[in-house]
Parts: sequence; C-alpha cells; structure tokens
Amino acid sequence: MLSEAAPGKVRIVHGDILTYKMEKAFPKHLKKNWEDEPPDIHIIGNLPFSVSTPLIIKWLENVSKKDGPFIYGRTQMTLTFQKEVAERLTDNPGGKQRSRLSIMAQHLCTVEKCFVIPGQAFVPKPEVDVAVVHFTPLVQPKIEQPFKLVEKVVQSAFQFRRKYCVRGIATLFPESGRLERTEQLMMTANVDPTLRPYQLSMSQFRNLCNTYRKMCDEDPSLFVYNYREELRQKKMRKSLESTSHPEEPEEEYQL
Repeated sequence: MLSEAAPGKVRIVHGDILTYKMEKAFPKHLKKNWEDEPPDIHIIGNLPFSVSTPLIIKWLENVSKKDGPFIYGRTQMTLTFQKEVAERLTDNPGGKQRSRLSIMAQHLCTVEKCFVIPGQAFVPKPEVDVAVVHFTPLVQPKIEQPFKLVEKVVQSAFQFRRKYCVRGIATLFPESGRLERTEQLMMTANVDPTLRPYQLSMSQFRNLCNTYRKMCDEDPSLFVYNYREELRQKKMRKSLESTSHPEEPEEEYQL
C-alpha cells in the first residue's frame, strides 16, 4: 500500500534489520568523506523494544569501523527507545541513568534526547513512554581504541554499578595477579578507585581504555580473558571435587 501511494519514491524491503546489509541500501553518489558534513542519508526508526539495544550497539560498532550504513560518511540516526533506555543513552556523569550505553554512544556520537512520546500515542499502547533520540557520529571518537576493547572495559566497570569502580575493573584480570594489575591500571590511568562507575567522566574512561590497551599489547592473553568463564570453570572444578572423592572403606572407620 505504501509503495502504491508513492510510486517510484518508496522501496520496501521486507527483512531483518539486524542482518540487512545497509551498506547496499543507498546510491553511491551520496557518499561523503568522514570529515565532511553528514551525507544526505538519514536512518529513522520506530524500534521494537526487544531489538533496540542490540541494534544500537551494532550500529555504534559500525560507526567505530566506518562500515555498514556509515560507509557513506557520518550518517545521522533518529530512533525511538523506551524512555529509560533513552535516558541511559544521553545521561551525564553522576546521573541516575548513567550506564554502559551512555559511554558506548557518547564516545562515538553526539547524542540528543529530542522529545518524549506518551504511550497512549501508540496502538497497541505500551506500558511505558517512548523517547526520540538523535545521533550524529563524531569526526573524532572520544576514545580512540577498538570498539570491542572499549566495550570490554566499560562492561567490566559497570558490572557492579553501585560498588567502587575498582571492583568491576578488577574483573578485567585473571585471579592470579589481579590485585597488582588492577592497582597498576588505576594508578597509570589516574582514576580514583573509590568512585562509582556512573561517576566516571569520559576522559577517565579514555585513560582506562588506553592503559588497558598498553597492558594487552604487553600480554595479549589479557584481552581474551573472560571473568565469567573463569568463575564458571571454578564452580565446575569444585563440583567435580565434591563428587570425585570415593567413600572410604568401612574397615578404616572401625580402626
């Protein structure tokens, strides 16, 4: 119906936005250099709540790599999110909603919450309000490190949101040598270990990422280390130990 209403002006693609190759969606002549003004391309979406976070993380990684819809330049995005998610994307250091999403979005883009759409504007009506958020990729990211490295540091920091940031940062390192390496990272990055993760500024996260990168360059096994996997293996070993000791013969007890 939409195609018929605007013949030659609308192209409908029925597919999965998480797998759709957006780098092939627009004419090549619209491409601009990254340093130029944004191209005449705009991604606009009323996102389902279930897909909004994985999708914006995917697109932010595309921004970081300048691929996907960002091979055309600093393509702008205007997207809807659940109001709380929009607040996480846009909140400042010290804010109640400051989170992993705040850092991941704001180190790569100018992020602006435009306005709130009340739930009753939608059919069927959701239980929460919706906010419209505008993204413009930055010419120069605020943290100049690979996306996956920044994501790992930020995820670790926010793992224990209400505790001192050093508690989460420590999970970047294996149990053997954890204390010394965590202290080395915090001191070199010049970050107060008693700050909460949501109190850290962008420059402090930049220092943490830059220092962690140097440590990974010196010991490449650090980057592939997974705290949760270490915990899982520890539990498995304990479980195996508790079941592997056979009962001692009755005679020994009699002795």
